[in-house]
Amino acid sequence: MIFTETGLNGAFIIDLDRKSDDRGYFARMFCGNEFERHGLKPAVVQCNLSFNHQKGTLRGMHYQIPPAAETKLVRCIRGAIYDVIVDLRPDSPSYLQHVGVELTPENGRSLYVPELFAHGYQTLTDDTEVMYAVSEFYTPNCERGARYNDPAFGIEWRLPITNISEKDASWTSYEPIAIGVPS
Repeated sequence: MIFTETGLNGAFIIDLDRKSDDRGYFARMFCGNEFERHGLKPAVVQCNLSFNHQKGTLRGMHYQIPPAAETKLVRCIRGAIYDVIVDLRPDSPSYLQHVGVELTPENGRSLYVPELFAHGYQTLTDDTEVMYAVSEFYTPNCERGARYNDPAFGIEWRLPITNISEKDASWTSYEPIAIGVPS
């Protein structure tokens, strides 16, 4: 695996280190030891799969707060997505900054999302599937979200939004207090 740190501390693009021959290629998508060597949390307790019918579909911006703050490893396994993360750690030098990365099966990229980063993506093709591994179980009382078009983030999505859930469309603007420990 080839780890490239983004402009956001602790967030990495992970490219496949393909070993090719006449059969095709072999590549490691995940290795706990390599993640630890890069200072990343290698725990995986849940793997999720998301299928999206329509190009322009938007999912996000989601995160969980302590005690169930989670890391994610996101990979597009069919179609293409524009994957975006926002640093919500108030003490971080990259606080409220974002990074967007195109993920496709062809480029073989994954995006490592640290704890307390909002995450969302937009599909760039019809019939897109996204797989992501997370370090914590889904914990409804720790779930949070922020508007995909929050001016504090300044995200420019690649396409017009064609489909978004009522829940994602109703998230309010980001408020820093939202990452505190739930009562």
